[in-house]
Amino acid sequence: MKTKAVRIYGKKDLRLEEFDLPDIKEDEILAQVISDSICMSSHKAAIQGADHKRVPDDIHINPTMIGHEFSGIIISVGKKWQNKFTPGQKFSIQPAMNQMGTLNAPGYSYRFIGGDATHVVIPAIVMEADCLLPYDGDAFFPASLSEPMSCIIGAFHASYHVPPGTYNHEMGIRNGGKMAILAGVGPMGLGAIDYAIHQERKPSLLVVTDIDDSRLARAASLFTPKDAEKEGVKLLYVNTAMVDEPVKYLRSLTNGSGFDDVLIFAPVKQVVEQGDAILGFDGCLNFFAGPTNPEFRAEFNFYNVHYAFTHIVGTSGGNTDDMRESLKLMSEGRINPAVMITHVGGLDSVVETTLNLPQIPGGKKLIYTNISMPLVSLYQLGELSKQDPFYKDLHDIVSRNEYIWSLEAEQYLLANARPI
Repeated sequence: MKTKAVRIYGKKDLRLEEFDLPDIKEDEILAQVISDSICMSSHKAAIQGADHKRVPDDIHINPTMIGHEFSGIIISVGKKWQNKFTPGQKFSIQPAMNQMGTLNAPGYSYRFIGGDATHVVIPAIVMEADCLLPYDGDAFFPASLSEPMSCIIGAFHASYHVPPGTYNHEMGIRNGGKMAILAGVGPMGLGAIDYAIHQERKPSLLVVTDIDDSRLARAASLFTPKDAEKEGVKLLYVNTAMVDEPVKYLRSLTNGSGFDDVLIFAPVKQVVEQGDAILGFDGCLNFFAGPTNPEFRAEFNFYNVHYAFTHIVGTSGGNTDDMRESLKLMSEGRINPAVMITHVGGLDSVVETTLNLPQIPGGKKLIYTNISMPLVSLYQLGELSKQDPFYKDLHDIVSRNEYIWSLEAEQYLLANARPI
């Protein structure tokens, strides 16, 4: 079967190509990809090429497919897996397979599987790691977003605290504690706010900071302090650029005691050091944002490590249980990761979008891999509708839903967009 896919050949060398997939073996699965959301990690891989820890050294000869936040439909199943998977099933994939001795992952390391493709061959290692997850939802995009949400959930679970006088690491954010999410109104920050408010283990105080008023306003409209209060969470938004002494002000919100949990959502030295400075006793700093620069550094107060028992932790992706939790919370309507999406596009927009991702404002960029469409902001559909009735109808759907992507929008797009 032929596929169209974006493959990486080297640093900043991404190519959309059509080629033949090999016939599947008895321990493999053939699938059609429907949606993929573009992750900053894909941008890092595109910039670093073979220097990236998950990207093979020989991509200049054997290029690999990119994209790892994807969902689709199973087409055919090799004999080994026919008792577990069937043609026609929808699926999501957890790319962080956590196999001993390897960092290999779909979307980085394999020639015939990645999210930015029309069709893929799912290798045996994915099923053996229990990372091919059946999905029963009506829309495909939530299954794509279950992967970034699993990263957020994993970060919350990885935070820890140690009761004084013990050596017991109690995993997870402090239940009923004080929490800050710094640089927290980007797409992943929005997911973190959603999860913090609507999961079982909630903070009593949640402070979200940024330096962009418009992004803070959008976050506050999506997750209002009033709605958070109904969940037992006092939610505050702070523009730290407008505060003379941000550390002093943020600590004052905790009556001077500091925060139990601080999540960092931007790899910026000043933000990391600010997070360290607002930690309270037994506080945990969670460095969520993965830097592009392998030499990224920031200062950390080791006096407080010794005497105030502060901790630091970082995660790179979630695990399969985190992804299952994400899918469960979505199916129950408790979280809505659609708020992360601000742009949609087709497979032919992937190369430019991935290479320029940090310069494109907004949140998640959602790709539908079987259509041809430039990347467009949901907020610009009205302007485009003057040129093309296709965009007018899509704008009508999205604007009725407060510019939040939806099943109706996805179904319209898949039915009416130009096939690639």
